[in-house]
Amino acid sequence: MFGVTVRDHMMIAHSFRGEAFGPAQRLHGATYVIDATFRRSELDSDGVVVDIGRAAEELRALVSELDYRNLDDEPAFAGMNTTTEALARLLADRLAERAQAGALGQAGRDLDGIAVTLHESHVASASYERAL
Repeated sequence: MFGVTVRDHMMIAHSFRGEAFGPAQRLHGATYVIDATFRRSELDSDGVVVDIGRAAEELRALVSELDYRNLDDEPAFAGMNTTTEALARLLADRLAERAQAGALGQAGRDLDGIAVTLHESHVASASYERAL
């Protein structure tokens, strides 16, 4: 399987519900480094997985919708703990929708999968991978 990864970052604020989260139940900030990996079993006729520039632009567009926001105030997240794992899935699903809609060109429509990893720090990250 071939893969192309693009990277971006975002800063958000949020809080969690549930005793398992301890002090993170209070409003706090998080800065994520985000890796989005696009996968294909075969390269396209140009010898690429997907256009890196287009992939980076689509990731930036998605991240800009969340960057510098308090996710507790966003209607899309009502009733949801916006854990790192949940945000990884959300970004992977939204990238998949954009790829299948043609935002990454034909190569994007022919992807086999997308994986998104959110790095919380230099020692912790969470990811979500999905097939297309």
